Amino acid sequence: MSWTIATFNVNSVRSRLPVLERWLNDSKVDVLCLQETKARDEDFPLQAFVDMGYFVAFRGQKSYNGVAIASLEEPDEIVYGLDDGKEPVFDTRALSVRFGDIWVMNTYVPQGKSIDHDDYLMKQEFLRRTQTTISDRISDGKRVLWVGDMNVAPEEKDVANPKNKTNHVCFHRDIRDLFGAVCQGLVDVFRSHRPEEGEFSFWDYRVKNALDRNIGWRIDHILASPDLARLSSDSWVYRDPRGWEKPSDHTPVLASFDL
Repeated sequence: MSWTIATFNVNSVRSRLPVLERWLNDSKVDVLCLQETKARDEDFPLQAFVDMGYFVAFRGQKSYNGVAIASLEEPDEIVYGLDDGKEPVFDTRALSVRFGDIWVMNTYVPQGKSIDHDDYLMKQEFLRRTQTTISDRISDGKRVLWVGDMNVAPEEKDVANPKNKTNHVCFHRDIRDLFGAVCQGLVDVFRSHRPEEGEFSFWDYRVKNALDRNIGWRIDHILASPDLARLSSDSWVYRDPRGWEKPSDHTPVLASFDL
């Protein structure tokens, strides 16, 4: 059975609803992980997803953060936040669902603001705690997919003009090393299929003609435990929505698996 998962930072789920409907009514995915939904739970456009055939788990807040997972199949279990018993729970930045023995963990990792800001320390702690949750689930005999806007470009080929980004919170050597440690034992599914340069998932609104000039970042990722990664048949960036009317500054990243 072919099974497809997608991750997409929508930068406001209500603003991006026309983009989502145009995409999903034409081409369904089995599981869609959204970040930066920017909607309180009572304001989430649930009915629109139901009309497209999706069950949705979500947790959000006004104007900031927010995560959601839409799936054609209702999950067996839902966990809001980081499942490690610590505070803060980060329930508007982390959401997990389980289908049988597969955990899908969707995260919106803090951006960090600047390397001397407290939010950068919070970003590092968030990643360390994510590693604990992933390790616990793998140790429990489960297969794991970790997806989302990680706000880290792991390699030089994951960002345009890397020499200008050495002190950026999404590319600083320290955060790349930490991300690499967190990902140890996981497979970057996208890179296993697309090793070439120039593949990005985010193009900053503030950079003139960023999409046309391909001045972007690859900060949206799909990572899998090795047993799942071996079943991956393809992974790709769906670039088109970034060029549609009123787009997000991100675009979907997808992966398909032969389960």
